[in-house]
Amino acid sequence: MRLRPVLATVTAGLAVATCLGAAAPANSRLQEGSCSSRVDIDSYSDALDKTEFQGSFVGNFSALAVDTDGDIAAVSDRSELFGLDRASLRPKSVVHLADEKGAQLDSEGLAVERDGSRLVSSETEPSVRRYSRDGALLGSLPVPDALRVAPAGRATRNLTFEGLTLQPGGRTLVAAMEGPIAGDGPGIVRLQTWRRHGQKQEFRLAEQYGYRADAKLGISEATATGDGRLLVLERGFTAGVGNTVRLYLADLRHATDVSDVEYVTEQDVTGQDGIRLVRKTLLADIADCPSLGAPAKQPQPNPLLDNIEAMAVTSRAPGRLHLLLASDDNQNSAQITRFYRLSVRLPRH
Repeated sequence: MRLRPVLATVTAGLAVATCLGAAAPANSRLQEGSCSSRVDIDSYSDALDKTEFQGSFVGNFSALAVDTDGDIAAVSDRSELFGLDRASLRPKSVVHLADEKGAQLDSEGLAVERDGSRLVSSETEPSVRRYSRDGALLGSLPVPDALRVAPAGRATRNLTFEGLTLQPGGRTLVAAMEGPIAGDGPGIVRLQTWRRHGQKQEFRLAEQYGYRADAKLGISEATATGDGRLLVLERGFTAGVGNTVRLYLADLRHATDVSDVEYVTEQDVTGQDGIRLVRKTLLADIADCPSLGAPAKQPQPNPLLDNIEAMAVTSRAPGRLHLLLASDDNQNSAQITRFYRLSVRLPRH
């Protein structure tokens, strides 16, 4: 989502140096690298900030996903899909995406299928489209009418499909709305799912769930943990103060399917037989992470913070995930394209 106007002039070349926070000794790691009891920050890098690759601005990142070869796929909200080296994060490729009429997308979510095709959500309509590795449009998924941008539906422009992820096995796709649709209660956003059916394994609309975001925050990304749960980034921005970014664990089990519920109101949620929202557990407020000496270009509660909008699980071990996060600089001189590597210890399922 583009939160700030474009101010920056693109600079040429790719910086070689990175700003990686050194790993702390084992006996001091919790104290020095801890964001919370469950999340550590391992490093950050500003190496791609205000750089170019093959004539394309490297930035505006809105989603990340691990590709079939282990490298990183990164989509920008300016219709460009980058391939990044898994270790250095240097760009290796870039392709341009477009809709059925050749128009630019406001790409916000990304999931990579086993065959290498890319599922990309755009918050313009909103939509979920499938693309080949080389950027060819292969098709699109159905979207509920209520989630479409008004007047076609009840959604607000720039507050639609911000997160996109595939659950284990690739049979269920989840898209997270950034903000509520008209008529729903304050802060209650909808998570839409699709499930594969038939010989062609095509995605069809499935359950829809309500999720309550924190006050003044919206969902900027949702990523599967691998055990059926989701990691959810909630984000907001206050002028003169900076960004708020919180990492939650979301469990869809026992949540009510609201696909046939026209309005999910506060009364519906709090009543005796009320709608059960997705249960969420705070893992960390990123403002509580050590700053690692990171600079900030504008006021921030923690100089490490920026407009964090993208997240991918890069590796898994029993009870532990390694994450890669990225900020969307909006091609703005007051913001930074910054990558973050975090380690997360999940509570038991």
